[in-house]
Amino acid sequence: MSLSIEARNKALVLEAFDALFNQRDYAKAERYWSPNYIQHSAHISPGRDGLFNLIRSLPASLRYEPGLIMAEGDYVMIHGRFWGEHRPVNWIGVDILRIADGVLAEHWDVLQDEATRAESKSGLPMFGDEFLA
Repeated sequence: MSLSIEARNKALVLEAFDALFNQRDYAKAERYWSPNYIQHSAHISPGRDGLFNLIRSLPASLRYEPGLIMAEGDYVMIHGRFWGEHRPVNWIGVDILRIADGVLAEHWDVLQDEATRAESKSGLPMFGDEFLA
């Protein structure tokens, strides 16, 4: 039984994010990102090189923790946490990716600082089941 396009695309995004953000394996990551990658994020320079250069500039302690992931056709949305020593506060983000020809072709994101228990008016964590601190 073959996987659906959505299942394949979700697996692709998870593998790509792990290769780039956690393993820092740029040669492997190049296989996942299109050389013509379109970047819509306000804080990342254009293209695949813009993204890779940003990650190269950050401390090796940066990690990406995936959470909920959803797909429809060629689009994948993933809710995740960027943590480590790259910022004073972790980022919680939703990354939206368009897949074309088996690679990540286009990207949008929404990012915000992770609230602490004291900052959370709902009393609930923004990511996962519990607060980190």
